[in-house]
Amino acid sequence: MVTRQREQRRGPAPRRSTPARSRRGRRPVTARTRTGTGASRRRGVRRRWVALLSLLTVLTLGYLIFFTSMLGVRSVDVEGASTVPADQIRAAAGVPDRKPMMLVDTDEIADRVMQLPGVASVDVSRSWPSTVDITVTERAPIGFFTGPGGVHLVDGTGLDYKTVQNKPGKLPELDLAHVAPDDAVTRSVTAVLASLPQPLEDQVTAVRAQTPGGVEFTLANGKIVRWGSADAPDRKMKVLAVLMTRDGRIYDVASPELPTVS
Repeated sequence: MVTRQREQRRGPAPRRSTPARSRRGRRPVTARTRTGTGASRRRGVRRRWVALLSLLTVLTLGYLIFFTSMLGVRSVDVEGASTVPADQIRAAAGVPDRKPMMLVDTDEIADRVMQLPGVASVDVSRSWPSTVDITVTERAPIGFFTGPGGVHLVDGTGLDYKTVQNKPGKLPELDLAHVAPDDAVTRSVTAVLASLPQPLEDQVTAVRAQTPGGVEFTLANGKIVRWGSADAPDRKMKVLAVLMTRDGRIYDVASPELPTVS
């Protein structure tokens, strides 16, 4: 009985405390939270600085490209020019020296160069860092006629684009009432000349026509070929090759199914 009372007076056994080393190994939750927040804040600051520096870099490059002569025009190269002087093409192009390359309007330059009579087509491009390239295709004459001011050269489109003083060699004279790109007779004549094989074309000294279907030409040997319209050039050429083996002065292949020699 005495023993039981003593045990009751002693009370419950004390709880075992956690070793000090174990308590020191773990930081409080509040400390861990503060550390994580600080690291996140530093990463956010770094990202903002990177974004700011990137923006400043882009703005600086844009300023240098668009508003300074750092990448400005320093030369204009011309290709494809022979009868039209390159200096004349540069003058017509009017490309401002040191103008920022990105602000150069290539379409406007091409339009100005196209105003030159001897230019058929033009391509303008940028060649970085500082060159504008102008490539031209010149008009090639396919015939001429004598008119006011001298000898007028006509290209494959029927355009009277240049006047010279002397008759060009190896070009046929065009005996037409009117020469213009929108003239039906002119278009027929230019189409016929373009369809002839080079050996025959080189022999043509004069071309005449009053209607689109009435084209005829004179050869260097004095013989006359009545070609007709620009239709069926291959068929007409084969028939003409056979007819030319016969004696005659006028060779008519306007209707290749019924050719004649007279």
